[in-house]
Amino acid sequence: FSRQSYEDPHWQYPAAGYRDGYPYQSHQWQPGVWQDDRDLRQGESYGRSYRDQHYYRGYHPNLATGPPGQDRKSAVSLVFEPGLCVLPPAQPSGQPSLLLQYHESGLSSSSHELSQYIRDGAEHYDPVLPGPWNVGQTGGPLVSTPAPAVPLKFPQLHMALCFGAGGHLVLACPHHPAEGQLARVELHSLEAILRGTEELEELQAFPGPLAREDLHKVDVMTFCQQKITTGCDLSTQRGRDSSLLWKLLVLLCRQNGSMVGSDTAELLMQDCRCQDRYKRQEPAATLLGLTDDEWASRQPGALDLITGEVPPVVETQAQIVEKFTKLLYYGRKKDALVWAMRNQLWGHALFLSSKMDARTYSWVLTGFTSTLATNDPLQTLFQLMSGRIPQAALCCGDATWGDWRPHLAVMLSNKVGDTELNRRAIVTMGDTLASKGAVEAAHFCYLMADTPFGYFGAKADRMALLGSSHRQAFSQFARTEAIQRMEIFEYCQQLRQPEFFLLPFQVYKLLYASRLADHGLPAQALQYCEHISAALLRQDPAAHPVLARQVVRLAERLKLSDPLLLEMPEQDQALEPEWLEQLRACCREWEVRSE
Repeated sequence: FSRQSYEDPHWQYPAAGYRDGYPYQSHQWQPGVWQDDRDLRQGESYGRSYRDQHYYRGYHPNLATGPPGQDRKSAVSLVFEPGLCVLPPAQPSGQPSLLLQYHESGLSSSSHELSQYIRDGAEHYDPVLPGPWNVGQTGGPLVSTPAPAVPLKFPQLHMALCFGAGGHLVLACPHHPAEGQLARVELHSLEAILRGTEELEELQAFPGPLAREDLHKVDVMTFCQQKITTGCDLSTQRGRDSSLLWKLLVLLCRQNGSMVGSDTAELLMQDCRCQDRYKRQEPAATLLGLTDDEWASRQPGALDLITGEVPPVVETQAQIVEKFTKLLYYGRKKDALVWAMRNQLWGHALFLSSKMDARTYSWVLTGFTSTLATNDPLQTLFQLMSGRIPQAALCCGDATWGDWRPHLAVMLSNKVGDTELNRRAIVTMGDTLASKGAVEAAHFCYLMADTPFGYFGAKADRMALLGSSHRQAFSQFARTEAIQRMEIFEYCQQLRQPEFFLLPFQVYKLLYASRLADHGLPAQALQYCEHISAALLRQDPAAHPVLARQVVRLAERLKLSDPLLLEMPEQDQALEPEWLEQLRACCREWEVRSE
């Protein structure tokens, strides 16, 4: 997870003007290029034709060149190794080329070897030698074919640069030693160069690493509130879901990582813009066991054959209860139940049916639930209490179902005795929301069901970074905001359990530390390496050897950026931190055991 340019010296960025479309080029020398023996006296010059060959466009220090006529100031060599790029001193233009001197003296016939020493003079010297040698010129045997001359990688003086691990950009400016010019090296802070960019501001605004002792949780809560204010568009459903996640983190931070269902339900209902009015309906005649004629005969204004009375068109509550009582006088329990159900006396109907047989009670209960709207949260609660996965868990997220939050709130506040059923209902709701692209809402449900975090490559895992889908491209998945949000969640859990950490999350902390180093913040990056090391040392680092080695490698580059070095005596500044020595020792022990 460290930068490739730091890792592998065989891969480097090409200079401007090289093959477009190929971001990296190998600079290993290919000896096959010397097999072609050209007649250097015919056609165009050897240097020009050599530059047009395919293998010449690589990035070997002696087998590459910029386009002809490239401006001296625009030729820049990118070398991503710590330290300076030392250039051999230029040779005065008045002296003959070293290649000619070595050729005439017969010291070497290897053009590749001699090209290591060619600097100046090649700009004014024609590499095509004038004809074959003779004995009179050299005093030796006749040579029929001269050795080819290899053109320079950089025909002009150029500026060399490299990125240092301490958050600096190092520039080696071109100079002419023959003219008395001194070499000049410039150090530029990457933090100053990148000042004002969105990426750097996002990194600087976060109060990480959050595991440090001098951090106050008020700073974390303030950061979350700023994210709600500036980063969430409350006019969209996704913006409201993202805001809900940040508010949950504020709640967890305020309550030191603890929460109960009623707290979360209150948070869910606060975020609802308006409470939907769920329209109730009359129970269907078929549910009451009546035919259409029987239903019509029992409407207001029709003669009651049992009591001999004509009920008024509009009856008061007292009249409805009185009629219910009269029916019971005559022992007409079934008619009394139908009357109570038709006039919304569900309390009377449910109590009476509960004292009768189970089938009658179920019939009245079904009639009651049929009066509720399909998307009414009461339907969700009654279905859950009946031992079933609520229909809302399978259909939420659709426009016809409205907001999903009241349904989750009623399940969290009224947990049934079967905890596994309650968990499966919430996870099912999260799966439904995730299938419709509501990632933040789905992850909120998963947190309520205590779903563990997984890994990016494991598609069976439900979440890897809080609020980010691990089923998209990694560049979109591992966004800086998602890593910061995940670290806040881990911090909230550490407020309750100081030794708590999320092992799958440590690799994203390392990625975040690399981004800090790339943006000129090496001290913070080193602190992240220290906290990752502490988490790995609590476990067995041998279980994660690749991660442990990468942490050691990055920490070795950043160890001189530790602010504590300024307070140490000069003789102790060469010492390494204890945690780095321990982690390196664990890595070596694992390597010995693996061998």
